[in-house]
Amino acid sequence: MSLDLRFKLNDKLYLRDPQDSKLGRKIIESSILLINELGFEAFTFKKLGKVIGSPEASIYRYFENKHMLLVFLINWYWEWINYRISLNLRNITDPKIKLKMLLEVILESKIQDAEFSFVDETILQRVVIAESSKAYHTKHIDTENKDGLFKSYKDLVANTADLMKKNSPGYKYPRCLASNLFEMINNQIFFGEHLPRLTDFKSQKNINKDVSKMVKYYISKQLDLDF
Repeated sequence: MSLDLRFKLNDKLYLRDPQDSKLGRKIIESSILLINELGFEAFTFKKLGKVIGSPEASIYRYFENKHMLLVFLINWYWEWINYRISLNLRNITDPKIKLKMLLEVILESKIQDAEFSFVDETILQRVVIAESSKAYHTKHIDTENKDGLFKSYKDLVANTADLMKKNSPGYKYPRCLASNLFEMINNQIFFGEHLPRLTDFKSQKNINKDVSKMVKYYISKQLDLDF
């Protein structure tokens, strides 16, 4: 792991930044795997403590509860996506090429980023797809939003919407399109794997490629672009 490379996330997400210690990074690493294995409903700090060989109380030194841990993981994921987009687009000026590459970064699957050895990004993507709605479909959403807990995701949507607007200045609903884009990607992958009658995809084997084609088709039609 590169000790110099870490994401600055909202400090209200945690009691102690888990990126700063060996135990904290172990909590991140193992919680991703365990949530993916058990599902968020069955996941507990007690079970996580057994996996990492540390008392349950030690996890509470980092996170107030499992909800805040989930919000942290999802923020980390979107911050990582923002980071990868900035790397891929840094020397590009053509807005059409930038939008195309942005979509490719978002739709790319099975990425293992060597700069973050404590995170399996492929598994984290699966957690985001399956569990992200549980992070903000809560009674506390307005308070958490005021605290800035969803800034990473909102920044991604805003930047994507701005890029869409540059490609199609007359398009009236760029933020709606951008937010729907990310929700659509997650939903269609999930539906393709678990509720196939809600999609047009016939095979689970190529679900990511099928979703990629669908998204590019959808965006090109909405913005009248030829990808």
